Amino acid sequence: MTSPASRPSALLALPLLLAACATHPRAAGADGLLHADHPLAGRIWDVRAGAFVDDAALERALVSADFVLLGETHDNPEHHRLQARALAGLVAAGRRPAVAFEMLDVAQQPRVDEALAGPGPHDPGALARAIGWAKSGWPDFALYRPIFEVALRAGLPIEAANLSRKQVHEVVRTGAASLAPEVRTLLDRAGPLSKEATDEIRDEMYESHCREMPRTMLEPFVTMQRARDAQMAERLLAAARGREGGAVLIAGAGHVRDDRAVPSYLAREAPGRTRRAVAFQEVSPALRTPADYAAAFGAGGLPFDYVVFTAAAPREDPCQGLREHQRRPGPGPQAPAPAGVDL
Repeated sequence: MTSPASRPSALLALPLLLAACATHPRAAGADGLLHADHPLAGRIWDVRAGAFVDDAALERALVSADFVLLGETHDNPEHHRLQARALAGLVAAGRRPAVAFEMLDVAQQPRVDEALAGPGPHDPGALARAIGWAKSGWPDFALYRPIFEVALRAGLPIEAANLSRKQVHEVVRTGAASLAPEVRTLLDRAGPLSKEATDEIRDEMYESHCREMPRTMLEPFVTMQRARDAQMAERLLAAARGREGGAVLIAGAGHVRDDRAVPSYLAREAPGRTRRAVAFQEVSPALRTPADYAAAFGAGGLPFDYVVFTAAAPREDPCQGLREHQRRPGPGPQAPAPAGVDL
């Protein structure tokens, strides 16, 4: 943890990370998805088996799991279409899971519940308006609408899973002591991360801020990232408690890593319940095989149960806006975060 003297600077930088997880400058798909002809695009890799599988095999694996975690890149419309299809497959198989969203924070749960309290079918657009999605900083609700449509049509519970912005600020300012007791308990039971895992998160934060934030300021953000994972895990555990249908998480792919993110908490707290973590992974021309992507994650390899390879969303240089801001003379607030980052 940083010293008290360094915390104001960390707090000043907080909007960067919030936006890095949530904002993008251009509508994904406006120019069409990229690299659709990549040899991996559209293929599914079973990490444990070390083999490609078909859609039916993935669906069977998800239907048999108590917890299904679907990790996305936030601005990629194909990822949301595939998440909606996976959820629809669970419903068609007779499952009725709760659906938890990283994009909804716990402070919004009363508004979610109020919007869905009336009888009859519910309009996803009305829910989006009730929670103020348009001002949330997340990509256009149209990208997420297919997932909400499946959930609302089936009458599934909607869970707000993330820390509120106020809670995030408190965690960065004062550490984990400011968290709700049940979330703090999950963190305490998990214990400290290894030096390797801590360094990985710190490096991710450094890169997500275009290497413009001093590394000495990043420690509070490591704590914050872990707190967000613990919060989402707590909401999944609570939503699935006494519920045969289990729970589904819609979140950035970084949150569904089974080595140090939400699945690791589920494994510790509910060892008798099964989990399946799926990462929807954009392809890169430079990476041609699953082994290439595994190597990019380091010695641990791909930290998911399945990887679904997809075309990539078009993006502008994610660091251009930040660099331009930094070149402007005079003091001022921190620049908006770079886009296209998924934490």
